[in-house]
Amino acid sequence: MASTTTLPYRFFDLEVLRTERLSPAMVRVTFGGEELRDVVAGGRDQRFKLFLPQPGQDEPVLPASRDETWFTEWRAQDPAVRAFMRTYTVRDMRYGPDEMDVDFAVHGDANGHGGPATNWAQAARPGDRVTVLAPVVEDNGGVDFQPPAGTDWVLVTADETALPAVAGILAWLPAGTPAKVWIEVPHPEDVQDLPTDAAAEITWLVRGAAEPLLSAVRTADLPAGTPYAWLAGESGTVRGLRRHLVNDRGFDRRTVTFTGYWRRGATEEDLLAELG
Repeated sequence: MASTTTLPYRFFDLEVLRTERLSPAMVRVTFGGEELRDVVAGGRDQRFKLFLPQPGQDEPVLPASRDETWFTEWRAQDPAVRAFMRTYTVRDMRYGPDEMDVDFAVHGDANGHGGPATNWAQAARPGDRVTVLAPVVEDNGGVDFQPPAGTDWVLVTADETALPAVAGILAWLPAGTPAKVWIEVPHPEDVQDLPTDAAAEITWLVRGAAEPLLSAVRTADLPAGTPYAWLAGESGTVRGLRRHLVNDRGFDRRTVTFTGYWRRGATEEDLLAELG
């Protein structure tokens, strides 16, 4: 008998329940769906895949297969017809009623001058349909913030695209955990209250009105002890931060988690095309 593999993710068809403009650069979209109760997020920077319809479509166009072959089949579809695919963070999950909040970092205006996700989020209305590939077990491989045993303090850096993940990380950190956090945002109004029980020192940097993120970290006094670093945002900045921490600060490279959420001058379609 052939063995079967239980995948840690599953496709869910959802609809928009409501939207909220949190700040100039952030829109919160709350989703609901009959099977949303089966989503099991691991907290912290839990990621999932979001599939959005093309302009003029009522719902995203996806392959008929929803097993492990989906990605190959999705890539084979006509790019002008298939759903836009983006990676996002679960900002919050609630059950009874079952709801999932997703915060979108938006750029451009609401007149279709941004990327597909920016345009969709700013125009989203209750009833709009999307599909997500979301976790159904807590240990799902989609959580990157994993401080090893023996960590004395954590260092976190992000721009607005990683702000929802930082919020999840700070909410998850055990009480009293020392944390140094830098977040760069486009506007003063993008500064948010980020509840945490950690002993977190959060520095907000408004782009153009404060020193750049890399410069701020380079000149900072850091605590003694064994650190764990989580770096996310624009790929070039993230690479520069990692080089600084490893080469200049002596961080063990195995204790630095770094993720490029986006790359300057490249769309997600460009990055997918580079995969061949």
